Amino acid sequence: MATRAASETEVLTPEQALAFVRRHGIVSESVRRGAIPSLVDAIAGEAVRGNWWSHARSRDIFSLTRGVRDAPEVLVCRLVDGKISFVHERLWPALARLAQQFPPDRLARVRETHTSSGKHALGQTPFPDWLPKSVIAAARKLSEKDARAALHAVLAAAPAKASVPRRRRDV
Repeated sequence: MATRAASETEVLTPEQALAFVRRHGIVSESVRRGAIPSLVDAIAGEAVRGNWWSHARSRDIFSLTRGVRDAPEVLVCRLVDGKISFVHERLWPALARLAQQFPPDRLARVRETHTSSGKHALGQTPFPDWLPKSVIAAARKLSEKDARAALHAVLAAAPAKASVPRRRRDV
């Protein structure tokens, strides 16, 4: 069944990869957790077992996931299980509103850079330093109930140990 579901949403182009993230709102790069889909599975057209680098479509997977990582409307963070996750900008206000529900390192913006030696290095911008002021304003207007509804998939998939005690915090 996972193979059939993945093939129905197969991603073949950069535009389709971004549309996949836009449609789902929160997508993991490769892990599967609850209702949160995997972009790697969508690109492969099937549930990928093990390391995706060994999959026949590994070059496509690399190219398309890097395209999503570079998209300005996508937050690349470690929201789902501490693994690379993509959050579309339409959910940034809800994420900011409920930021206290997540460990701070899960909300840091992850950026991949290429070093002069040709290697890839990951850098992070802590939350809320990456957050635009307009999103902060929108988060302040959003009710907790509406924010929870927007983020229901990630909140339902989060293991209990990932939660921190709730406290009121202005964004």
